[in-house]
Amino acid sequence: NLKGEMMSNEKSKNRNLFDELIRMRDEQRERFKTAIKVVKGDELPLEKNANGYYRWYLHPSLKDRGLNTLMLWVQEIPPGGCSGKERHQGGRLHLVVEGRGYTVVDGVKHDWERWDYIHLPLKPEGVIFQHFNSDPNKPAKLVVAEPNLVDALGVDLGIVFEQLEPAPD
Repeated sequence: NLKGEMMSNEKSKNRNLFDELIRMRDEQRERFKTAIKVVKGDELPLEKNANGYYRWYLHPSLKDRGLNTLMLWVQEIPPGGCSGKERHQGGRLHLVVEGRGYTVVDGVKHDWERWDYIHLPLKPEGVIFQHFNSDPNKPAKLVVAEPNLVDALGVDLGIVFEQLEPAPD
């Protein structure tokens, strides 16, 4: 729409975007001066969500952290339980710090145990996955990390982000 483009150009005509970038830099520097440098895991709340239980260390909404280029959380899977089923673009890393179980990725079962690492491959159509805890007595804990590309690519991360099934209670 040419009229819309002209109105948009008029709005930015009197702005100095370079100066705005410098202002943003200065605000970011100030925010990082007081940002949390050590996140105490035992002080984080255990969030119940569609994928089970998370403790968030880094998240796009947590603006008080000293780092915002990653998303980082611990996912806890109850004894004998499972996570929700998710479709994701891939590129996510999971480090098993407690427990044993398996992850089904696009219908293929992959066993894991403590200190194993699970990598979801990047695929044009995304991957469908779900984690299962094989231990009937102890929870499994996965440290999960992925680049924080939410602002650059949107929450769909350029491909897809869908909750296909919630974790059982």
